[in-house]
Formats: sequence, structure tokens, C-alpha cells
Amino acid sequence: MMRLLVINGPNLNRLGKRDPAVYGRDTLNDLEQRLAEYAKEHHLLIDTFQSNHEGAIIDKLHEADAQYEGIVINPGAFTHYSYAIRDAIDSIVIPVVEVHISNIHARESFRHLSVTAPVTKGQIVGFGLDGYELAVKGLLNVIRGKK
Repeated sequence: MMRLLVINGPNLNRLGKRDPAVYGRDTLNDLEQRLAEYAKEHHLLIDTFQSNHEGAIIDKLHEADAQYEGIVINPGAFTHYSYAIRDAIDSIVIPVVEVHISNIHARESFRHLSVTAPVTKGQIVGFGLDGYELAVKGLLNVIRGKK
């Protein structure tokens, strides 16, 4: 069975509480349950990880390289300035897809730049929590050689 990892960065533990007009009312637990259902339907194992700490995310990326076939990551605000996370993604051999709940390109100008996107296989933005399933689907296509 294919194993995937979904990493959520800073403040995503606040889903459902933080700015519901932008991020919705569903919680991180709701997202994780949706991913578990998606995994079951598609015969996958999807593990999830959330941290507000840059180093913990970097460590998880390094560990994942030997344990998973691919990663979906929402780096949160680290998207815009963490060259350390960018370099960690670049240092691993498994494919990574970046996802964002909101359309970062339609928000404040400082959110338009993703320093992590250039080292990922693709970026899904603006589709709410559905974006995670789209990212998993895209990741599977990459892994299976369809992209």
C-alpha cells in the first residue's frame, strides 16, 4: 500500500478558529478525518503531521524521505520566507506537492511569493480543504509516472 505524508505548518492547528472567512470553519481534525476517508477509498496510507516549528518540519521532511512515497505540504507562512524548508524539500528524493487553502496569489502581496514552490512538483491553491485531495491526486499521478 502506498504511503503518503501530509505536513501542515504554523497556525494550521488553528483551523476553524483563525479567520474563518479565509480558511473556513473546519478544523485540522476535520481535515485529517477527510484525508483518512480519502485514503481508505483509494487504498492509501496517509499520515499527517502539524508543527508550528520550522526545525520540526525540516526534521519530518528528512525522515519522510525513507518512509514515504510522497509528501503534500502546506508550509503556512513559512511558504514565503523559509529557505531552510525549501532546501529540505530540495534535499529529498520523493516528490512533494505544495497546497494552500486560500489563493495566496489573490491575497496580500507578501503572500504572493512561494520560496518553496520551485522545488515541488506543483502547487494547489484556493480550493479550501478540497485542495488537499487535489494535491494527493496530483502527487499520485507524479509517483505513477503520469505527470
